[in-house]
Amino acid sequence: MSDAPADPQLARLARLDSCAVSDALDALGIDGVIPGLAPRWEGARAVGRAVTMQLAPGPTPEGQPKLHLGVRAIASARPGNVIVVANEGRLDMGSWGGLLSVGAIAQGVAGVVTDGACRDIDEARQLGFPVFARGGAARTARGRIHEKSCGEPIVIGSVRVCTGDLILADGTSVVAIAAARADEVLAAAEQIAAKESAMVEEIRAGATLASVLGVRYEDMLVKTAGEKHV
Repeated sequence: MSDAPADPQLARLARLDSCAVSDALDALGIDGVIPGLAPRWEGARAVGRAVTMQLAPGPTPEGQPKLHLGVRAIASARPGNVIVVANEGRLDMGSWGGLLSVGAIAQGVAGVVTDGACRDIDEARQLGFPVFARGGAARTARGRIHEKSCGEPIVIGSVRVCTGDLILADGTSVVAIAAARADEVLAAAEQIAAKESAMVEEIRAGATLASVLGVRYEDMLVKTAGEKHV
């Protein structure tokens, strides 16, 4: 795992959670929440820029080099990157495992998000390496899936993820922010988080839930979408 991000956008993202970012994406009409992915051990959290990997069913096609999936993504990653794996939700084999986690840590990778299953979850927890997946699996990927591409755009569910996009994965969900919209989304999320923080203080000070969670809260995303973000 890496220290606090030196990237200004990542530093801002690290202060947010997936719910605030999701609300900002909703307010701006952007599809960026990847449902169904969860941390495979309690307390896992990852923030970083994506390095993408696309998997496909079956063994490596004839004439192509047999390189274990994930090796190229780890080799190309910079410290603080999050590897994002598209595996079309397959749960009958792993799409990430313990040796990859060890190698990723050595490279400074901040975590992995996979649209599939993960092996060696206990090992990942012991290593403190954040893994987010649809489930766990003991069966190997060897002979069942292969790496189709690395660094190319991928799609998980309805969300398109490109290398360099911002990723936040926490106990609630995984969200992806297109690099071109990052400042806009971050500004909206920061405004939403600030408004909700103020509401928390009101409730703690004795305000009723009805007064706090009324029209002001229900219309917050509409108002956020209409504000100018700088």
